[in-house]
Amino acid sequence: MNIVIAASEIFPFCKTGGLADAVSAMAQIFARAKDNKVAVFVPRYRNIGAGAFSLKAVPGSFRIPMGDRIETVTLSTVNWGGVKAYFVESPRYYDRDELYRTRTGDFADNDERFIFFSRAVLEAVKFINFKPDVIHCHDWQTGLIPAYLKTLYQIDAYFASTASVLTIHNIAYQGFFPKESVFKAGFSWREFTPDKLEYYGGANFLKSGVVYADQLTTVSPTYAREVKSDYFFGRGLEGLLNVRADALTGILNGIDTEVWDPEMDSYIPYGYEASSYAKGKALAKQELQKTCGLAQLPSVPLVGVVSRLEHNKGTDMVLNAAQQLSGKAQFCVLGVGEPHLQEAFQTLAESMPTRVAYCDKFNEALAHNIYAGADLFLMPSRTEPCGLSQMIAMRYGTVPVVTRTGGLADTVTGYDQQDKATGFVAPNANFDGVMAAMHSALAVYQDKKRFSRMIQNGMRGDYSWDKPAKMYIDVFRKAMGAAR
Repeated sequence: MNIVIAASEIFPFCKTGGLADAVSAMAQIFARAKDNKVAVFVPRYRNIGAGAFSLKAVPGSFRIPMGDRIETVTLSTVNWGGVKAYFVESPRYYDRDELYRTRTGDFADNDERFIFFSRAVLEAVKFINFKPDVIHCHDWQTGLIPAYLKTLYQIDAYFASTASVLTIHNIAYQGFFPKESVFKAGFSWREFTPDKLEYYGGANFLKSGVVYADQLTTVSPTYAREVKSDYFFGRGLEGLLNVRADALTGILNGIDTEVWDPEMDSYIPYGYEASSYAKGKALAKQELQKTCGLAQLPSVPLVGVVSRLEHNKGTDMVLNAAQQLSGKAQFCVLGVGEPHLQEAFQTLAESMPTRVAYCDKFNEALAHNIYAGADLFLMPSRTEPCGLSQMIAMRYGTVPVVTRTGGLADTVTGYDQQDKATGFVAPNANFDGVMAAMHSALAVYQDKKRFSRMIQNGMRGDYSWDKPAKMYIDVFRKAMGAAR
């Protein structure tokens, strides 16, 4: 199977969040199957190629229409494991400090940037002569590709048997633009209707993919149900997703179990595994407390947080919990996001430096040490499409405290199932529910036998991509059948 993956970011080349990790893992595991060939397409943002990977220019160039003008496209490439990664180059669109936005808001030309990318992907596969059986698209930035395949490229023989699959990683981000974006993209008035590209008088790139893709996936089974349920979860696309329910599959993300391996992790002071974790966890906790300036108190529960600081992630509830529980636990928070939350965490940490630590810059080494050194991992999301942090935490023997939503509901077994429990699940996704779960967690922490069983249950879970990858291949086959 020839698989093209089109995404706006991919680790280790460019990353703002879990999308990059998920796309990276998918690409690698798809390529391991002997009958698969995988080509990944990503924009070439500033600094890609300046690190460990040396990119090579693909000879030649090609041109694509952009509204009333023509743009030239060049490609660069690198072999990355068993995957051929291609980077779509355009200094006009991608030579910027950030991927999507500045501190003051989104780039004003994000519509053009990803119209250009989507069209460039389709022309690029012809340019390098890689005929795709399926194009796997990710989020709104590639939502136009399925629309192109079913409209402007419908009579292009090169794509006669090409299917498209759209994965929705977070439906809150939809790519909503003025109606003029539809025409910049080259679509006609015939497509600008409520059942196709039009969305409340404008253009919605994610909706375009939902309408036209042969198959749809979300990143957990519970999230697949939630986005069809109401506006809170579906963000205005719940009706359309119900219409396309037969084409929608929830597939839980995995994590890269080679990167996230407490036995082999070079970031932490001492490797450990499920049957003998005590020494490694103790040393990791000691190192984390020292690094963060927290009091060296091995018996006090240490709560870790690695998260974007925003409302949907529930980090306002983390802040309130840290304020109320600082006499019973220590908190170590790593994250950036909404300025008022960053300022509040900084103020709290300065007022209680031996009890609360906060880092406002992403630090890979510190993230690994939080996962290993914390006793509890607090993740009170109001919505969570999948979440990787709770799985990483469990793999490292750090017991999660979560809300019952999206992938959190699919991965964390609550304390009501004591023999199988891997974490604590809040009865409601509000502060009272989160505090009830935290009080339960702090109480069970004192019972070392029961808490140890939870640690071991979590560490022995299967968080790999093996099962999800097989499910994606099944969806690809179903999409190929629909396309033909």
